[in-house]
Amino acid sequence: MHRAERKAFELAADRFLKSASQDGREQAVQDYLSMASKLIGSRVPGFEKGVRQAVYPGSKWEQWLFRLVDELDPHVLKTFIMSGGYEAAFRGFSNTVENAEKLGCNVPWIILFDPTSACNKHCTGCWAADYGHQLNLTYEDMDRLVTQGAELGCHLYMLTGGEPLVRKADVLKLAGAHQDCLFNIFTNASLVDEAFCRDVQRLGNIIFSVSLESFEPEVNDGRRGDGSFDEVMRAFDLMRAHGLMFGTSTCYTRDNIERVTSDEFFDLLIEKGCRYAWFFHYMPVGEGASAELLPTPEQRAYILHRIREVRGFEGGKQIFAMDFQNDGQFVGGCIAGGRAYCHINARGDVEPCVFIHYSSANIKEKSLLECLQQPIFQAYRDRYPWNGNHLMPCPMLENPEILPQMVQESQAPSTDYVAPETADDLCARTAPYAQAWKGEADRLWEEIKA
Repeated sequence: MHRAERKAFELAADRFLKSASQDGREQAVQDYLSMASKLIGSRVPGFEKGVRQAVYPGSKWEQWLFRLVDELDPHVLKTFIMSGGYEAAFRGFSNTVENAEKLGCNVPWIILFDPTSACNKHCTGCWAADYGHQLNLTYEDMDRLVTQGAELGCHLYMLTGGEPLVRKADVLKLAGAHQDCLFNIFTNASLVDEAFCRDVQRLGNIIFSVSLESFEPEVNDGRRGDGSFDEVMRAFDLMRAHGLMFGTSTCYTRDNIERVTSDEFFDLLIEKGCRYAWFFHYMPVGEGASAELLPTPEQRAYILHRIREVRGFEGGKQIFAMDFQNDGQFVGGCIAGGRAYCHINARGDVEPCVFIHYSSANIKEKSLLECLQQPIFQAYRDRYPWNGNHLMPCPMLENPEILPQMVQESQAPSTDYVAPETADDLCARTAPYAQAWKGEADRLWEEIKA
């Protein structure tokens, strides 16, 4: 059944890609969306209505689609549709939901993992480079992880770190061995070169989320090191020349939130060929963490509206912007603890979230399924939702009373490499923020629901 279904999707993708590159492609897009709505609509409530509002003849999102067809390498685009669209988002998501019910534990459809703790940068406020090269997942660890994950239905893997491309050869080998999976690499892009881009173009199932924090070279390099901005621009040019799929990853703080959501920033990204932009709320976790960098309630409300304006059906920009914290409304709140995703560090510890460093299970010692069944993941499953407001999704940032309770009942030790701390100490740092945000979050949530 899987082979037959995949073949049907593949034939449909081929027809779409051929017709969307010819005259009359506007009608081809509408025909394809009608077919997709029949296949996906029953599984994703509101899918057809949302797509029809966004993609219509002459719309900005139709133009965004045409740019993908015109500018991406055909093999890269088709592989993205099949590995990311069919295997991960369509079939994989359904399989993880079914397996979660059958196995009595959360089964993620996205897994973040760190091939290494090593990094070739020394960015201010980041301690990754201080870890050295001692902590690594072996190729065998990563291959076993992806194999076991795919058996459970997970076909989307995000590589973080450290700098994943320190392990460039193993990353390419892994993507080649698992062509039914999509690999999204979060990278500083300094190790992207011509030969690597050719390999990615050949494989087709690797995309990139590149760290960038300003449209101004001196501002970006002030934190990330001299020459970093130019390295990113060169990498963008190389990736675009090879028809690769890429976007950005940006952490917003009290100090940079307006700069990284400015017209100048988005216009630069679009000019360089970025298709999407991830935004991540600063989390005061780890050595040197400072609550002073947390956005104010007014700033967080600003970025909520700004990101939705940018990616709106009308106006905005031709780039798909996503806010990991404020877009909880569209994924049912917190997705951690295996509900939709989890994180595995370079030591092999399976953590609920990339920002929640507590675990009692390691993939070097247990199967992925056994790790997903560990007590702290079950605590996430049993206790969720924390509240009825999806603008307060995190058990650490906006619900600081929740995480200490789950850590205590599961007896999960801290897995932080450099500065282990109790959940009580961590959440004491976020409690004032949670209290300040609650009133604004409740007001915004009532507006959104209305």
